[in-house]
Amino acid sequence: MSDGEPTDRHRPKLDALEAAILQGPGALPPDARQGAARGDGTLEPFEDYVDTIHRHAYRVTDRMVAGLEEAGASEDEVFEISVAAAYGAARRRLDAGLRAVREARGGD
Repeated sequence: MSDGEPTDRHRPKLDALEAAILQGPGALPPDARQGAARGDGTLEPFEDYVDTIHRHAYRVTDRMVAGLEEAGASEDEVFEISVAAAYGAARRRLDAGLRAVREARGGD
């Protein structure tokens, strides 16, 4: 096993994925997608939905998605906010896991 991060060999792909999700063109502006990824500063009607994805993704229902569309969100906007929130939640968990690995190895 190398001394670097376990994800070092995948870093360019992770960075490209993050850029595409959070900064690329889309139906929602980048700041809305970035807020969803962080889990803060999310605009209505997405606030509760994004919080659910971050905290309890298994609780997302078809009814929640339909409610977003009833509130005026397009299918593209719902898709983008979903992907951004899921990416942000997954990334936070990945980073926590990597910190645990570093600490177990005696790193900083």
